[in-house]
Amino acid sequence: MLIIAGLGNPGSQYAGNRHNIGFMAVDAIQRRPGFSPWSKKFKSLISEGELAGEKVLLIKPQTFMNLSGEAVGEAMRFYKLGPENIIAIYDELDLPAAKARIKTGGGHGGHNGVKSLDAHCGREYRRLRLGIGHPGAKELVHNHVLGDFAKVDQTWLSPLLDALADNAEMLVKAEDSQLMNKLALAVGGKPDEEKPKPEKKPVAKPAGQSHIHQARSGGKPNLPTSGPMAEMLKKMFGGKGE
Repeated sequence: MLIIAGLGNPGSQYAGNRHNIGFMAVDAIQRRPGFSPWSKKFKSLISEGELAGEKVLLIKPQTFMNLSGEAVGEAMRFYKLGPENIIAIYDELDLPAAKARIKTGGGHGGHNGVKSLDAHCGREYRRLRLGIGHPGAKELVHNHVLGDFAKVDQTWLSPLLDALADNAEMLVKAEDSQLMNKLALAVGGKPDEEKPKPEKKPVAKPAGQSHIHQARSGGKPNLPTSGPMAEMLKKMFGGKGE
């Protein structure tokens, strides 16, 4: 069984906030066939369904963002699951709008909902981060995050959420690179293909040459001026100076 938790704040006044993109994502998945209507449990709204043959619990914590972990942790313990059975979907300031990234574990990046999940569920859960862009200055962050998406954002927001819902089985099957490609294409981007690394050609090192070989090939040898080798070279080359 998997828990897919979308993070956000409850209440109509927050419904369109950038901070609520996690709620929007699980709403989009729940609208697909096979999921039950939303009901109340675990201090959350929950919906049960199945994806890729796996039982899935969609969850929208109603504790407010900063206490999201209380709700998700309660559901996790009820079903005797571990953090590896949780996928959290939330907004990411440090990703450009419309970009998505997924990983297991990591830091909270200052996100209070993620801090709460880490505290109540452990850190090794999968994290689908949906970019909302950064306003450019620290003092603008609060209003940006708790501000509603602009009309122009709908050009990428709706296609992104629809693509996520349409390909939610990939999320469940951990087909992460394929899912990221689907989401990128949905918003007019390019697939996140790994660029082949250029092969490093070995640099041929000049073979060490003896004083004799250097002299025969016309190079300028670093000739010894004294000792047995100097005497031998003088005999071979007639004792001529350079």
